[in-house]
Amino acid sequence: MEGFFVFIYDNLCNFGSGKKHYHLKKTDNNMNYILFDGPARNALLPFTFTRPVADILIGIMTIRQKWERYLGSTITTLTEEYLSDKYPMVELEENVMINASFLPNELLAEMVSNLEPNQAIFKGEEVIAFFTKDSQEEVNFDNYEIIEYNEDCITVMNTWDIFSKNGAAIREDFEFLTEDRKSQPIPKSVNVIAAENIYIEDGAKLEYVTLNATNGPIYIGKDAEIMEGTVIRGPFALCEGAIVKMSAKIYGPTTVGPYSKIGGEINNSVLFAHSNKGHDGFLGNSVLGEWCNIGADSNNSNLKNNYDEVRLWSYETEGFAKTGLQFCGLMMGDHSKCGINTMFNTGTVVGVSANIFGAGFPRNFVPSFSWGGAAGFTTYVTKKAFETAKLVMGRRNIEFDEKEAAILEHVFEITKKWRKE
Repeated sequence: MEGFFVFIYDNLCNFGSGKKHYHLKKTDNNMNYILFDGPARNALLPFTFTRPVADILIGIMTIRQKWERYLGSTITTLTEEYLSDKYPMVELEENVMINASFLPNELLAEMVSNLEPNQAIFKGEEVIAFFTKDSQEEVNFDNYEIIEYNEDCITVMNTWDIFSKNGAAIREDFEFLTEDRKSQPIPKSVNVIAAENIYIEDGAKLEYVTLNATNGPIYIGKDAEIMEGTVIRGPFALCEGAIVKMSAKIYGPTTVGPYSKIGGEINNSVLFAHSNKGHDGFLGNSVLGEWCNIGADSNNSNLKNNYDEVRLWSYETEGFAKTGLQFCGLMMGDHSKCGINTMFNTGTVVGVSANIFGAGFPRNFVPSFSWGGAAGFTTYVTKKAFETAKLVMGRRNIEFDEKEAAILEHVFEITKKWRKE
């Protein structure tokens, strides 16, 4: 697999004038689609330690779910070998490979569905998709007919794209998911502004809340609940089974993943599935992976005192990289947690399965499987981490199985160099 990506991207500089516009014709096919991680995978760590790029949540759906909806097909992924048992790839004699960093829209999905053998779609020097009859290792774009995509589309190339582009993603998903569908009625007790921009799925519960969809749509998923006293400004997405606790203050663009819980004050953040920030405290311009928990009265800074550009830890350069953002908060990988009254500095990156507690500000890069806080960290050994994961997942009737354990064991090994053993 490694050779596949190196080979593709080493050949990008060889096209020159070979690119051309191509007028597509509509074809009917039952194609096998595969989403591949692409060159942005390492820039999306720590979230891609435990999932393919395709399973990042942005907007109302994951990238995989978006492509499946647009193309009307189940889609598998080409990702790191240690993730492949949980996220297997189905490869046939003919396959359309799609770069998972690109989010679909109507035009792009049509272009992808119309691809014919040995055609590839590019945007600038980035490959979006290609139709191949060869195995991954044999791809050579010199032999492909190149189709240029020159329109706008949302891309996820860095961790901060997940929250900074979330508003645009919510709007696109909302339009796509609600087209020709009728919302459940807004309860009479709800104080509502711009009701035409609000969609409520079956089984959702909300009473005595304020919804302001003036600046962007509000989507309330199936069986989700918004408790009384809550005030929400769109764009906002509350996914299936998720809960907003009493008197929460939510500023968009924010997404709450399936079966997650939120409370307190949240601004422009994305929580993946099964994560909790259920108490008072501030979370802003941040992304939480799955199975995270933020303790009561914990806060993150999203703006430096000198208003300077925020830098984030980069797993690629092993240093702090410019984001181009003035507002950037907390990036927390799967299974990580913090105790009550935890304080996070502007631009903090927390790896996978870290446990943070105690007074003061922990450093703004906390490696995976770290245990401690501002006073220092020790290694959070996998035996203890797995015991916690089993309990946490078991509360949601989800098994912590051998596949999950194997992934976390691998992450533990490859992140050793950043921990002080």
